[in-house]
Amino acid sequence: MIKMFKELLTMTQEQSNPQRLLLLFAKAEASNTKKSKKHQRGTISPVMCVDKLPEEISTFATLVKEADAINKDWDFMFIASLSGEEGQAPSTEDAEPFLNKMANDIETGNGMGRYVIFDRDENPIELAIND
Repeated sequence: MIKMFKELLTMTQEQSNPQRLLLLFAKAEASNTKKSKKHQRGTISPVMCVDKLPEEISTFATLVKEADAINKDWDFMFIASLSGEEGQAPSTEDAEPFLNKMANDIETGNGMGRYVIFDRDENPIELAIND
């Protein structure tokens, strides 16, 4: 499991083809159960999406600041990477259907294990999906 955002950036730069990062910011809403904080239940809803080349992101803190300038109502950042071909990074247009799929995955709870997830404080998050 990736423990720091910087590790993710390093990994994308080490790939054989250029990458485009797909970022989905989501809001968590806890259900009213008296479970321990470590095992809270609730729902996650997409708030906004963006795609960026790894070199367009300097630090996690800068990315959070940029996101907050648009909408502060998010708790988690879901991240995927889209690989380019023949030395060319994917375009924003290439990324759009994958961002739509990410939003759908978050809304339905399907395939969420394929994403790297951080909270606002750069803590890596593991989600347990219950039916």
